[in-house]
Amino acid sequence: QVRLVQSGGGLVQTGGSLTLSCVASGTIFSFNRMAWYRQTPEKQREFVAAFSNAGPPTYADSVKGRFTISRDNRKNTVYLQMNNLKPEDTAIYYCTSINSGSWGQGTQVTVSS
Repeated sequence: QVRLVQSGGGLVQTGGSLTLSCVASGTIFSFNRMAWYRQTPEKQREFVAAFSNAGPPTYADSVKGRFTISRDNRKNTVYLQMNNLKPEDTAIYYCTSINSGSWGQGTQVTVSS
C-alpha cells in the first residue's frame, strides 16, 4: 500500500513563495507518476501539476509559469514549488500517486492579500 505524507504549506502574503513536499512509502517511488491537486470549499478538487509519462510536466493554466513540480527519487519525494502566490491559490493541496490512486493527507496553503 502506497502511503503519502505531506509537509509544507502555511500562510504567506501575495507574491510570496512556498514549497510543498510529499514523501512516499510502500512503493518503488520512481515507478510512480506523481501529481498535485488542490481543493477549496467552493470548488471540486482541481488539477495543479503532474509528471507526464513522456515529455515535460504539465500544469494548470492558472499556475503555469509560477509553480514547478519536481521529484527526488532517492528521497521518495515529490515537491511543488509555488512562486508569486495569489489569494486565489488559497486551497488545500494534495499529492497523489496516479499509478496507485493514493492521496496525501492534504496541506493548507493560505495567501493573504
